[in-house]
Amino acid sequence: MQIQDILTVLEAIAPPALQESYDNAGLIVGDPDAALTGVLFCLDSTEAVVEEARRKGCNLIVAHHPIVFRGLKRLNGTTYVERTVMEAIRQDIAIYAIHTNLDNVHRQGVNSRIAEKLGLINTQVLAPKTEAADIGSGLLGNLPVPMDEAAFLAHTKQALRTGCVRHTALRGKPVHRVAVCGGSGSFLLPFALRAQADAFVTADFKYHEFFDAEGRLVIADVGHFESEQFTIELLYEIIHEKFPNFALHLTEVNTNPVFYH
Repeated sequence: MQIQDILTVLEAIAPPALQESYDNAGLIVGDPDAALTGVLFCLDSTEAVVEEARRKGCNLIVAHHPIVFRGLKRLNGTTYVERTVMEAIRQDIAIYAIHTNLDNVHRQGVNSRIAEKLGLINTQVLAPKTEAADIGSGLLGNLPVPMDEAAFLAHTKQALRTGCVRHTALRGKPVHRVAVCGGSGSFLLPFALRAQADAFVTADFKYHEFFDAEGRLVIADVGHFESEQFTIELLYEIIHEKFPNFALHLTEVNTNPVFYH
């Protein structure tokens, strides 16, 4: 079995052509024709994750975020990105990233897992690409039973295992229609408003962007890592379904760089 066998399965779910123009998804380090010894799934590739892969006998890391995003002009170990890439090459460990292409698929995508955790039903793509209604950014769905806003925020905090939820003012209205976007989703606020969502669950809203809700919905910012952390188990399940007897591991390294005091 080769590394390419894993990549073929992943790319059948989230074709590389679906990634955004600014992204750098795909095989970042390594030889796709190399014999596969094991796979480690993570959100972020770091030095600690590369060491974990070596320790567990995995020569392929499948990450959501690309470790090389803006390009590398030198490799001298100055940054954690350079050190991670250098160590992966040194240990002969491949690194593959499946990023916005996985964000942009409805079924078995990043946002479908968030919607599942929140218990949303009847989901649809929030901002579909013009060529396909089932491809695009974010998801929109309904809670089976409308919830009080405070209860919904508590539910979201527990379901997404986040230390806190930053949110706009409560409106005193029930939450039924919910928009979600893993990671930085502020660009989708106009779509959530247009869809008449009662709440928008995402991350990385800036201070002034909270004003843009204008009391028309509740923005619930749960944190970047928190919104995407379940992507790891999603990727594991996709590969485990095809190769149930192969050595597959979920990372035990918490790569979230944000802490709550």
